[in-house]
Amino acid sequence: MPEQDRLERDAAPSSLHGEVLTRLRDYIVEGDLPAGARVPERLLCERFGISRTPLREALKVLAAEGLIDLLPNRGARVRQIGERELVELFDVMGGLEALAGRLACERMTDAAFAEIERLHHAMYGHYLRRDLHGYFACNQAIHQAIVAAAGNAALSATYATFAGRVRRARYSANLDQHRNRWGEAMREHEQILDALHRRAGPDLSDILFRHLRNKFRSAADQEAARDEA
Repeated sequence: MPEQDRLERDAAPSSLHGEVLTRLRDYIVEGDLPAGARVPERLLCERFGISRTPLREALKVLAAEGLIDLLPNRGARVRQIGERELVELFDVMGGLEALAGRLACERMTDAAFAEIERLHHAMYGHYLRRDLHGYFACNQAIHQAIVAAAGNAALSATYATFAGRVRRARYSANLDQHRNRWGEAMREHEQILDALHRRAGPDLSDILFRHLRNKFRSAADQEAARDEA
């Protein structure tokens, strides 16, 4: 078998897995299924044009991320996070991001800052177009890039453990029209970029912690509104 054919054959399953995982993650994070709902495997297989094998492989990853719960012999359901757990998770995430911001200002390379700046401008473009899907993808990439720039493997591993569990709540927080959370978050990201540019670690630490606190309040408001509906 020619080498190129072999490489394409080997890459295909991995590529399919990544695509299914991304689409399924977005489907759940963006609220297409309510918290506590069963994951409709047959419907999703038809929607994505796949068999159940790649879908179930993706479900295992999302279960590890904390987005869904796998039910023995009964499929999966979207994980429901209680108010107390949500408070605790956002407190932990705020602390982790505050530490990451302080370390990133000490260790970040110019290339790493340039990439975060590029993502920020791309995110602002999505914001102006009211493209929440694109905005959120850039937003998450920025936060992950700050954690990566901190250069601390233990911090990165701990962050990854919790990030998936609050991803859905972080997305829904932008839908809080009462507080105009989306616009508020964009202004906070301007402050984040400025502090990074100045390498002002204490300032960035405070901004990131406050940013997560504000996001929690909006996420909690959105959860309460859904419960009342």
